[in-house]
Amino acid sequence: MVTISDGMVICLDYTLRLEGEDDVVDTSDGREPLQFVAGQGQIIPGLEKALMGMTIGEEKLVLVQPADGYGEMNSDLFETLERSAFPADFALELGMGLRMRTETGRTVIAYVHEMSEDKVVMNLNHPLAGKTLQFDVRIADAREATDEDLVGSSCGSCGSCDSCGDGGCGNDGCGDGCCN
Repeated sequence: MVTISDGMVICLDYTLRLEGEDDVVDTSDGREPLQFVAGQGQIIPGLEKALMGMTIGEEKLVLVQPADGYGEMNSDLFETLERSAFPADFALELGMGLRMRTETGRTVIAYVHEMSEDKVVMNLNHPLAGKTLQFDVRIADAREATDEDLVGSSCGSCGSCDSCGDGGCGNDGCGDGCCN
């Protein structure tokens, strides 16, 4: 029997909901399982920790608190911009995600939080920050990682965060959920 531990390639079927809610936030249903190397920080720490010791075919309900998921909501990560910073013909919408560059040149995703005629408040927190996550998981497969699995595997399906445009893997720049 294969037991999940660091250094293994894990294939994970999952459905993610917010605690106490029925709506599905993300799921692997209808597509390939999420594949990652355990112990490499490729998924959120609370989920990775809960998977350790599981076996192939095992199912589990995992609750991940904000501190072990996408962090607490940080009020310092709200930025107020002049509406004139955006093209006049650009249709901003509440909740819209935009790629922006920080003063240091790092690419981040910011979300339109509030709008007025002359100001736009952008939220740089991850959309799931401050939320307790509820994962229904099943280990679909697992095997020992090869040297090839360990080289350049920091971002799952996109190969490396530099190819996603994030450059630092500090944001989910590739959209596949692996760059927490």
